[in-house]
Amino acid sequence: MDELVLLSKAMGDENRLKIVALIAREKELCVCEICDTLELSQPLVSRHLKQLKNAKVLDSHKEGKWMMYSIVSAPSDVLVAYLKHLKKEAESLNPICSCNMR
Repeated sequence: MDELVLLSKAMGDENRLKIVALIAREKELCVCEICDTLELSQPLVSRHLKQLKNAKVLDSHKEGKWMMYSIVSAPSDVLVAYLKHLKKEAESLNPICSCNMR
């Protein structure tokens, strides 16, 4: 039950849903790409990413000085259901504003 509550809280914010949709669409993004694409501040995006990682929605790894985020490799059934619905929403989001890293 705790996992379901944590996931529900994490997915209960429109900006976090947009972040997850973008990452699911693009497979992997750095913080600056998320900030620029969604026109959100870096501190706000970082807080959202931390909550999504704590809820086991996202994984991250470092590439040089950039932190890269992706959907967890073994998502729960509930997360898979969210991702299925977010796929349609992701198509309506802006194209990615690529950073200098890419």
